[in-house]
Amino acid sequence: MSCLGVGVSPGNVPVYHGTNLKVIDRRVRVAELVLRCLICGLSVLAAVLVGTDTQIKEIFTIQKKARFTDMKALVFLVAANGITAAYSLVQGLRCVVGMVRGSVLFSKPLALAIFSGDQALAYLNVAAVGAAAQSAAFAKLGQTKLQWMVICNMYGKFCNQIGEGIAVSLLVSICMVGLSCISAFGLFRLYGSNKAKNNSGW
Repeated sequence: MSCLGVGVSPGNVPVYHGTNLKVIDRRVRVAELVLRCLICGLSVLAAVLVGTDTQIKEIFTIQKKARFTDMKALVFLVAANGITAAYSLVQGLRCVVGMVRGSVLFSKPLALAIFSGDQALAYLNVAAVGAAAQSAAFAKLGQTKLQWMVICNMYGKFCNQIGEGIAVSLLVSICMVGLSCISAFGLFRLYGSNKAKNNSGW
């Protein structure tokens, strides 16, 4: 093994140990922390945009108030963003503690749990955005065959703010997919590292 901490396997494939593993782990954690903070902030913003959106419309002296609870897809979207924000906050704190301590993630069960959690949240956000986008399309365009009227003609402000919330939620979904890739790298890095060490005989 060379003084750089790189062992050479029988197949002449460089195997990185100790120091290099910590450098890679530090860079991955910085990227992970930035993404988790971004996701947390965007999730809160999306939940606030959708959850606080209301508009009152007077129809023939009758006041009708539009709110996000009128559409189950929007309730699902707010709940998904709330769960994502709380999860990202907890995981962000874990990243900060790990970076302060300077520890390297070697625990396979913990890495698997993080990967599974990130995957579940990514699927949850994609499903919530898809459902909300479909409901928003019906509200914007209507459905003549089912005699569903165009709601956004009456509640323009309400629909515009809902659209902003869905757009922010879409960014959250994209960030969650990227974060899932990072957590997958963190998990499979451990298995790849152990396999390389076994092959090199160290």
